[in-house]
This record gives sequence, structure tokens and C-alpha cells, in this order.
Amino acid sequence: MFRKILSVVTLLLLAFVLWNAREEVFQAIDYLGQTNIWIILLLIPEQLFMYFCCGQMFFSYIKAKSYTTRTKADDGAQKLKLWTLMRISFELNFVNHAVPSGGVSGLGYIAWRLKPYGSSYAQTSFMYLLRYLITIIANQTQTLIAITILLISQSFPAENSWILWLVALSCIGVVTACFVAIFVISSKKRISWFAKLVSSLVNWLVKTITFGHKQQLLKESDVKSYCNELHESYEEAHKNRRILIHPILWGIVYSFFEVATYWIVATSMGHFEIFPAILVGEAIGSVFGAILPTPGGVGGYEGSMVFIMSLLGVEIGLATAVVVTTRMAVLIGTITSGYGFYQHAISTIGKKDKKDIEKLNSGHANVG
Repeated sequence: MFRKILSVVTLLLLAFVLWNAREEVFQAIDYLGQTNIWIILLLIPEQLFMYFCCGQMFFSYIKAKSYTTRTKADDGAQKLKLWTLMRISFELNFVNHAVPSGGVSGLGYIAWRLKPYGSSYAQTSFMYLLRYLITIIANQTQTLIAITILLISQSFPAENSWILWLVALSCIGVVTACFVAIFVISSKKRISWFAKLVSSLVNWLVKTITFGHKQQLLKESDVKSYCNELHESYEEAHKNRRILIHPILWGIVYSFFEVATYWIVATSMGHFEIFPAILVGEAIGSVFGAILPTPGGVGGYEGSMVFIMSLLGVEIGLATAVVVTTRMAVLIGTITSGYGFYQHAISTIGKKDKKDIEKLNSGHANVG
């Protein structure tokens, strides 16, 4: 109920902001009128290649693992056709961005979809988190490079330099948190300590917030079991580090093309030079998008990204036009490319598989 109320409040605030900024909205419409349609059409191959890179993060890991562990040849992954890879990539992208969590979606769906290709739930779970780890670190690195370019070129209002330092600290904090997570799952002793600490802290917060009506949200044993599964996959990857080379490389390429979508739209409006500001704005927008309960972080993502870009000297009308156009293009691309394949896939799910998926999602949600 609280999340629904927060969603409504967020949308009302967004409507209020848009009303107050209606002149800038009309300015954004003017920029849309100047768009070069031929450059915009580059989004089609760019998005297709981005989805391909996303799929390759999973399948390159599965292939490398089957080679290095010298197990029975993984017929599914080793003989995977390009079209099948693209199709599954479209499904995974659709599930991650357009399907509500729970039910036939999320990690449970991905684990079920990749099972015929030789990936167990534990391995898929590890790769699922590794994918986000790779893209997060790659995105933060790109942002730090963009900040350096802006500082050297001084192509932003001098009085707003504080925002660059704030974003830089945020990037460093996020990367540090990622390495702390790796440090924790690399040791079973640290996992036991972490499971006890997190479950106690979360349950205390839940008990306090609900005034004692709900005593427990996390079980220490569940957190420990989940982290131990990740530890086993980590140990396997640590012993055979070469199996991570291709997923990491594909992840870096994927991260670049994910942000390059904004650059293509900006270039179509004749402003390719704002790419560094886009990188910085997207770093903050993704944080707000992850926090807000609205679908895809809508409202907070766009608003915060436009705000940061405007602080860095980009006209607010241009920033609005680029961000909103890109988000709409990505949403349309996600739905049109993945909906049909997703529906076809779930039509083959039996009752047992569906229950397994829901169980996996439920277990993942309880510890994640």
C-alpha cells in the first residue's frame, strides 16, 4: 500500500514539475522538430546490438565454463544459433525492464530460460549479479572519465563545479560497495558474519517501522544459504578466471551502448557535444530510478537526469527532449522486440515450472 501511495505522489509531483516547466517543455518540442530522422533510425541497429551484448554476457560465461570444467559438452550453448541468442536476449531485456517482479519474471524466469543451455540456478544467479556488477563498474568508470573531460575542458558553469565532485564521490562509493560485496562472498566466515548482521539490522528496522506488528523479514539461514551459493560460483570463477574475460568485455561494450543511445538522440538534434553531461546525468538518474517504486523509476530518473544536465550547462529544453525521447525509444524497443517472444516462451511453461520460477523469485526477493 505504501509503495502505491508513493507512486501516486511521485507522479503528482512529476505533473506539478512539468506544469511549472511548461515553457521548457514547449522548448523541448521545438528541439524534437529539428531532429534528423536518419540519425534517429540508427537506434534500431544500435539497440539490437546492445541486446546481443547482453545475451553474450550470459552465454559466453556458460560456454567458457563448459570448456574449462571439462564437463560433457554443453550442446545447447556450444551450438547456439545467432537468432536463438538474439531471441533470448530480447526476452531477458523485456523481463528485466517491462515485466513486474514476481510471478513468471525476474531471476526465476531467466534461470528457467537458461536451464536447457547448461546453466544451473546457482550459476545463473551468479551471472545475473555479475552482469549488474560489470555494468555498474563500467558505468561508474565512464562517468569518472566524463567528469575528467568536463573538468579539463571547463565546458560547464564554474559555479556548479560542486555537482561534479559530488557525482565523483558517488561513483567512488558505488564502486567501493561493489568490491566490498565481492570481499564478503569470497569468504564463508565473512558470509556468516554478513548474514547475521544484515538479517538482524533489517529485522530491527522492520520491527521498529511497523511498531512490532512484523517481527521478521529476513531469515539469517536464507541469507547465508543464498550467499553460500554465490560463494561456490565465485570460487569456481576465481579458480578459472579466464571464464570471466568474455563476459566482462561484453559487459563493457553493453554499458557503452546503453548510454550511447542518448548520444545518438542528442546527435540527431545537432548536439553531439553534450555526451559528457549525458554520462554524468545518467549516473545520477540511474540511482533515482533504482530507488523510486514507479515502473523503471519513471519520473525520478528523467527528472534528476535533466536537472543534472541543466546544471552542467545544457539547455533544459534540449536536456528534456534528449532524455524523454531516448526513454520513450528504449521503452518502445523493449516492448516490441521482447513481448512476443516472452509470451511464446511462457506459453510452454507447465504448472511445475511456473511454481519453481515463483519460488525462486520469492527466495531471491527475501534475501535481495
